[in-house]
Amino acid sequence: MFFFCFPAFSQQFYVRGEVKDEAGNVLQNVIIKQFKTGYIFRSGASGTFGILAHSQLDTFSFFLEGYRPEKFQVNADNYIRVKLKPAPSKASHVFRNWLSSFTKDLGREEQKKWFAGDETYASLLENRFLNARQFPSTGMSLNVDRASYSNIRRFITMNSLVPPDAVRIEEMLNYFSLDYDSPAGNDLFHLKTTLTACPWNPENQLYYVNMSSRKLNLDTLPPSNLVFLIDVSGSMDMPNRLPLLQSAFRLLVNNLRAKDSVSIVVYGGVTGIMLNNTSGAEKEKIIKAIDELTPGGSTPGESGIKIAYSVARRHFIKNGNNRVILATDGDFNVGLKTESELDEMISAQRESGVYLTCLGVGMGNYKDSKIQLLAEKGNGNFAYLDNFKEAEKVLLQEFTQTLYSVADDVYMNVDFNPEYVRQYRLIGFDNKVGALRDSTSIIEGGEIGSGHSMIALFEIVPTELNRGAIRDSIYSGKFTDVKLQYRFPGDSTHRYFNYTGNFSYKGFASLGKCYHFSAAVALFGSLLRSSPFVKTKTWQDVVNLAQPTIGENDLLQKEFINLVLQAKTLYSKGKKKK
Repeated sequence: MFFFCFPAFSQQFYVRGEVKDEAGNVLQNVIIKQFKTGYIFRSGASGTFGILAHSQLDTFSFFLEGYRPEKFQVNADNYIRVKLKPAPSKASHVFRNWLSSFTKDLGREEQKKWFAGDETYASLLENRFLNARQFPSTGMSLNVDRASYSNIRRFITMNSLVPPDAVRIEEMLNYFSLDYDSPAGNDLFHLKTTLTACPWNPENQLYYVNMSSRKLNLDTLPPSNLVFLIDVSGSMDMPNRLPLLQSAFRLLVNNLRAKDSVSIVVYGGVTGIMLNNTSGAEKEKIIKAIDELTPGGSTPGESGIKIAYSVARRHFIKNGNNRVILATDGDFNVGLKTESELDEMISAQRESGVYLTCLGVGMGNYKDSKIQLLAEKGNGNFAYLDNFKEAEKVLLQEFTQTLYSVADDVYMNVDFNPEYVRQYRLIGFDNKVGALRDSTSIIEGGEIGSGHSMIALFEIVPTELNRGAIRDSIYSGKFTDVKLQYRFPGDSTHRYFNYTGNFSYKGFASLGKCYHFSAAVALFGSLLRSSPFVKTKTWQDVVNLAQPTIGENDLLQKEFINLVLQAKTLYSKGKKKK
């Protein structure tokens, strides 16, 4: 069941209920719109929901693809039982869920067993240990998304427990861009692997796969055709929404060159083009248009997207960087379009060669799956801006990673040698339950930006041969085969980058600081998810792991320690109350 926090009011009410179909089957991921706030929520794994309201009587609508929408006025004193009736069938675009990771020969039915009785489940299903002899090969979609960490920070800073499905460990690791190694010669990527002890389970091992992408030369970056698509609806009228986005876009404009261009499209009380295509040299004109934006009205996102892509296509630069930057608080319902219709619309736009970057702001709305779908299907990336410093990080310090792609459809496959690996578990890259239930789900690679570094982590259950070789310091043979599949931007040809990870072992204490810190980040995410794989570990263990690695001038890593300490206090209070 989801739990969201709103700013304090004089009195609050808690609306609780469940959603089922006519046969009594629970319905998860039902879209629930609260009319008095305009916020969008979703039912949890057991079909239940819990929503804070500002008055005892409130109106809610319930919508799920394939069912008739329902609208009710509810009383917070009563437990709400909603039954949805099937909608008349009609032919439509085939909507496919996207997987974050995929293991060859692992059947969907076997994976579905994982979420039976899993009390920590929300909407993501944590990856389990797999037998390396039976399932030696597993892969994951790579991207530069790092929204999860800043969203987690927002929850903890507000003294609110973090919803488990808001925790994506791969995005938390992405956030810090650890251990960058420049690719050799003309290579697009650099790969390296490291096998060491597992700090939360001494019986197991931790396997790091580090990937770094080539840095583009700032002086020779291709010209950019950018369309700022900005939500100016009434819900954006808060300091941490439209004003924050205006500050963020001012930063971005200051980075533009004369050969770059900007257009501004808005949707809300007014929907349309607010600034026609303008050279990056005319910074004052662009910033003036940004400053004049005012919030109000509804949220006609579908119209805004179509106009923005139309503008991007009209000014398309061949071999340039053509990108729509969507900025919204997440109250993005596209007129309650179904996800399949949204999939069809954005997938068609993707074929135009225009990329999509999504910037989320605000409270409680980041979890709207439709924004996430936009970023996935729009061949793009997603960041969450919880404050001005984050805007500065994403759009100034990580300018090229965010806005300049060096490879598309990037997918990494890791093939384990069962002689050394009895079982393995991919940490992060957890799939949505809906995608696992859907037999038509597919996995596609993501967009990788200039100068990006990422770390994938596996927890390993070693074989006796593995243990013996380490004990005797005898290292030989292959541990993994790693393959990257990707395309150059604008090219349809799939290319491959191969790497062999030989069996070698290093003691955890002897590893560089970035390895210790990344393990601490993964442990922090696992604790936030109440992972059964770290149930003997504590928040203090995260601090002890990360503290010695903190650079004197690394403000982000120092902030991480403070965040863990805040979580320690916050979750300790929750245990006492329980």
